[in-house]
Amino acid sequence: MKDMEIERKFKVKRLPENLEQYPLRRLEQGYLSTGPVVRVRRDNEDYYLTYKGAGAMAKEEHNLPLTEKAYRHLLAKADGLVIRKSRYCLPCGPYTIELDIFDPPLSPLVVAEVEFPTEEEALAFRPPDWFGEEVTYDRAYSNASLSKTAPGERERI
Repeated sequence: MKDMEIERKFKVKRLPENLEQYPLRRLEQGYLSTGPVVRVRRDNEDYYLTYKGAGAMAKEEHNLPLTEKAYRHLLAKADGLVIRKSRYCLPCGPYTIELDIFDPPLSPLVVAEVEFPTEEEALAFRPPDWFGEEVTYDRAYSNASLSKTAPGERERI
């Protein structure tokens, strides 16, 4: 369970080399509500119900554990796309880059997120050269928004 999430989000220009050497998790998530954000997520074999407050770089976040049965029950009630992605966790100094490679229909979207303990550290962070445009403040790149993306709108992302 976490009370505050502070993160920056970036598009990715190119994948880093030797990606297979980093830990990989498979994520699946569906949204019960996008305002406020209430989602269910499978993270490998762990299951969660998450509430996220309003905000872009910093927002309130609470995770509650679920059983697989409860997860499947709630996932069936999700609105929009069920998002599936591969998440690689790469070290970056004192931080971890969470590199998300989205499955169809959102592929070839690739996004990197970095979480920070303070807003000051988030603002001071200098991204690696393989990162592209920052999209922290672009709501189109929130997973909640991506779950509502119509096929014709995906070209913009």
